[in-house]
Amino acid sequence: MKIAADEAEKNVGTQVGGPFGTVIVKDGQIIAQGRNHVLANDDPTAHGEIFTIRKACQKLGTHDLSGCELYTNAYPCPMCLGAIIWSNIKTCYYGNTAKDAKEIGFRDDFIYNYLNEGLQNKKVLNLEQHDRDMTIKAFEGFKDDSLHTIY
Repeated sequence: MKIAADEAEKNVGTQVGGPFGTVIVKDGQIIAQGRNHVLANDDPTAHGEIFTIRKACQKLGTHDLSGCELYTNAYPCPMCLGAIIWSNIKTCYYGNTAKDAKEIGFRDDFIYNYLNEGLQNKKVLNLEQHDRDMTIKAFEGFKDDSLHTIY
């Protein structure tokens, strides 16, 4: 956790990104470490967890981080929680709470609220199904392809 906290502190007073740092460990060895690069990369998805997951996947040559643990200095936002889960990391340690992040100006709570409202808050996002008959074709082809791998 100390390294994750140090990564976060590297962003204080910079225009790199928010004060968020992450470390990914496997079998007691650091695989990757990183911090938020949203501002430096002009990329709203370059959160510390996402940035570090990408580095770990590249280093290990896989999309599957099973057996890894993630340390982050703050409770992961919904996007990062999704990435952690999709990468098959089963243990995530965090320091600061979502409330701590809100108190310094980060607005993750509106996404949690949106999810809790059953995806019905159109002020946040108008999410509606459209043209399934057209889009289902790729799924059907994938299902019929014996060479595919489900992640």
